[in-house]
Amino acid sequence: MTQNDRRYVITFACPDRTGIVARISTFLAEEGGWIVEAAYHTDPDTDWFCTRQEVRADSLPYDIDELRRRFLPVARQLAGAADWRITDTGERKRVVILVSREGHCLYDLLGRVASGELDVTVSAVIGNHADLGEITRAHGIPFHHVPFPAGDPDGKAAAFAQLRQVVDTHDPQAIVLARFMQVLPAELCAAWTHRAINIHHSFLPSFVGARPYHQAHQRGVKLIGATCHYVTAELDAGPIIEQDVIRVDHGDSIADMVRKGRDIEKVVLARGLRWHLENRILLHGNKTVVF
Repeated sequence: MTQNDRRYVITFACPDRTGIVARISTFLAEEGGWIVEAAYHTDPDTDWFCTRQEVRADSLPYDIDELRRRFLPVARQLAGAADWRITDTGERKRVVILVSREGHCLYDLLGRVASGELDVTVSAVIGNHADLGEITRAHGIPFHHVPFPAGDPDGKAAAFAQLRQVVDTHDPQAIVLARFMQVLPAELCAAWTHRAINIHHSFLPSFVGARPYHQAHQRGVKLIGATCHYVTAELDAGPIIEQDVIRVDHGDSIADMVRKGRDIEKVVLARGLRWHLENRILLHGNKTVVF
């Protein structure tokens, strides 16, 4: 990334009112900030305003900490306890990936990272089975096998404690459940709020839980899809980041639907992860605005 490519990304949300855009724009102009991307949205049902702004880092005569300090009075003036943050695209993001046995999402993400399409550091891959260890290590990434004993609640609790310890050691900006076939306990969902991202092999809210392709096949659906969403304590009900679908017909077997669905899962997960890492997702309740 060249100096001209480096950006400071401002995300801001608050109750809507007159003058918010003007105040933020005036502040940036007075500071010499060169805005290269700006997006706005107001939810008409809740009167909730949100914006995302990208500013060339080299247009400001100070660093990101000073920008945060100077922007704080603006945020307080506009909305008191407004929801805002400023991040630096020059800071390389860290990701930890959780897997089980199915590798298509992991293979896809590792390929995108290796090609430079996803400019992130995969700090570790953690699996509750050892099947995907070899491909992970082939990419020079540490693989941790954390087995989850079936029918042993205490053993499973200990496994989740070990999983959390490994993840938190890396302090990642995103924890990706790439077909990780374990349900995170509520305390982990809370600890990783708006960082844990799941790919569900269904077009939620239809066919939640296990074996959605079997459910879809029994219903004779004509579209199948995938949903990337944030993980919450309520199973498969977190804020939706991205979705996509592909057409199927009466001649498709369950195996055909699974094969087609995997293609959609990979693309949807990669999109959702990219938008999360680029701070393009703003949340209000259980809804997302993706700029």
